[in-house]
Amino acid sequence: MNEALLRRLPKLELHVHLEGAIPLETLLELQRKYGVRPALSLDALRERFVFRDFPHFIDAWVWKNGLLRELDDFTLMAEAVARNWVEDGLVYVEAHYSPPDFYARGLSLAQLTEAVRRGFEKVSGVEVHLIADLVRDFGPQLASRTLDELLEVASAFDVLGVGLGGSEHQYPAEPFAPVYRRAREHGLHCTAHAGEAAGAQSVRAAVELLGVERVGHATRAVEDPALVALLAERRIGIECCPLSNVSTGVISTLSEHPIVSWLERGLCVSVNSDDPVMFQSSMSTELRALHEQLGLSAAQLLQLQLNAIEASWQSEQAKDELAAQLRACWPSSEC
Repeated sequence: MNEALLRRLPKLELHVHLEGAIPLETLLELQRKYGVRPALSLDALRERFVFRDFPHFIDAWVWKNGLLRELDDFTLMAEAVARNWVEDGLVYVEAHYSPPDFYARGLSLAQLTEAVRRGFEKVSGVEVHLIADLVRDFGPQLASRTLDELLEVASAFDVLGVGLGGSEHQYPAEPFAPVYRRAREHGLHCTAHAGEAAGAQSVRAAVELLGVERVGHATRAVEDPALVALLAERRIGIECCPLSNVSTGVISTLSEHPIVSWLERGLCVSVNSDDPVMFQSSMSTELRALHEQLGLSAAQLLQLQLNAIEASWQSEQAKDELAAQLRACWPSSEC
């Protein structure tokens, strides 16, 4: 299965950051808008997004977000990202966005979310729901404020749940447990990044203390076989991001990633692009790498997609309809 075929196939994604998917051309446009000097060229942007390790990635993330300054920038970003998704064959996306990163610019969660929605509404062909990242680095107090604001607009702007990204190695999950409990009580779904920049205990904390339905990355759960068994038993969705993990140095090579063994064991594991432009990838690129480098068959790639449908936060009827759509196409080159 080559990448051209994979791009034509209908796909979905559960773990992608809106701010990490901004096309390089859009970043160039934002540099011109704000007169950034020295402005980076396309090649220099690509080089800026080659990472030594996870902290280096966080530095690049903060720098890039500095180009998002006004509400119109978020609309521009959302439209550009959604067009990329359609070109890559995505039909359903649950996308993270990070309101706390922009509070210092005087932008509220409601304003940001509405601006993002305006961008999505300009693009047809992909269904997009949102996940509000509470961002570990700002602490539980600001996370609680973010949740307060989110609860006022979540239904209106189709925000399905909360996530917890950021510097996992510096900010553990435990202080965020009350915020997550309150989110669940108000009917929001829950996921969290864990086992990416910290060990297996971080994954266990996300499951047992935060009560998440899914875990982003979870790569280092392999350090604790009992934890892996718990993930299997509870059908916790595992949002694997293999090429991201290689790019940030979480794993050295793709062959070290546990996604194949977890898939063969029957865990509810999916494949995702995380920050596709920053990692110079896409969903199709992720799938092709798993096929060509790790030997996954078309049937196994389809199973990863079906697992994503199971772990998604759609209605059961919508899940059944999407699963039927994918089964009718994969791996047919007619789709």
